[in-house]
Amino acid sequence: MHISASPRRRKIGLIALFGILVPVSAAMALMAGITPALAADIARQPDTQVAVFMVPLTLLVLALLFEAARFIRRGALPAQSSVRPARPLHWPQDRRKG
Repeated sequence: MHISASPRRRKIGLIALFGILVPVSAAMALMAGITPALAADIARQPDTQVAVFMVPLTLLVLALLFEAARFIRRGALPAQSSVRPARPLHWPQDRRKG
């Protein structure tokens, strides 16, 4: 039987991951010579603003194309299920009057 991890445990792992990645990336940026003032100057450039918008959008479109291709490669669509008739509700008599 598979026992899944609790949501709290996964949340702690995510916090630990960010707790490690943020200082490491900040240290790498400082070693590369990127200071907050330089980063602000870079962020004001139109090319950077376009890249910040277009890169995630392009990745999203590529992911959608990948999923569509994967769906198409699987073959024919499954048969449409018929609409189920509504089930009669078996309410007690005292609930029907109210």
